[in-house]
Amino acid sequence: MIIGGKEDRDGTEVEIKDKNKNFIPHEILQLLINDKADRIEVITTASSEPESMRETYTKTFKEIGYTNFGFIHFTGKAEDEYVQRIRKSKAVFFTGGDQNRICNEIKNTEICDVLMEKYLGEKDFIIAGTSAGAMCMPEIIICEAEDDEAILENDIKLASGLGLLSGCIVDTHFVHRGRFGRLAHAVMLHRECFGIGLVEDTALLIEEGKKAICKGSGMVIAMSAKEIGKTNIETVEEGHPVYAENIKVHIITDGCSINLESGEFRAS
Repeated sequence: MIIGGKEDRDGTEVEIKDKNKNFIPHEILQLLINDKADRIEVITTASSEPESMRETYTKTFKEIGYTNFGFIHFTGKAEDEYVQRIRKSKAVFFTGGDQNRICNEIKNTEICDVLMEKYLGEKDFIIAGTSAGAMCMPEIIICEAEDDEAILENDIKLASGLGLLSGCIVDTHFVHRGRFGRLAHAVMLHRECFGIGLVEDTALLIEEGKKAICKGSGMVIAMSAKEIGKTNIETVEEGHPVYAENIKVHIITDGCSINLESGEFRAS
């Protein structure tokens, strides 16, 4: 489950909740586990303020009724202990912060191996992430980019992520931080991928690596450059604007779904 950030939780004001008649309190975080006694491990590695994250999610999880959760701030130490804890969990949740920190600390470790093992082979196990915790999930991630009004050559840097999702590139806080241009730039550079732009308090719940259903109070923008027409993406000089014809965009809201392989869209 990939979340656009600022999901409804303690200390977070969801701006649209009084206008959107579909708003459900804690809708997204309630999807983490089926049985409230199941184990959730919260990984705060992305955050520079892990204690603040611990306080926030402890209060929110208790409000939801979760009774069995813990926090891991992995920085290359005590890996064996953390691996065993993750093996016993039914959900692993990555908080926000810096997606590069997650990838630098966890990629190519035993923690990453056991996450992949459980993700691929264990029924009802869920890996979730919000903000940077969502952006780190795919094979290709945005590690640095500008939120500018023009797409300029050389204003984005991509890197390899945790590899839990293929065929897509994820961006978060998508509308609030004006990130349409940078995600469009990313999919123009990798036309085999869908661009997934997650708005705050909104998530995609993905099964079998491809069947994605939207949950939450906002929207998800899915964009594709697979049928792109005229563009200067391969010839533009550094610092000059990029143009493109025929980037396809879907607007996905609560209950709507999209297949991340075929592009098939289904209404709520």
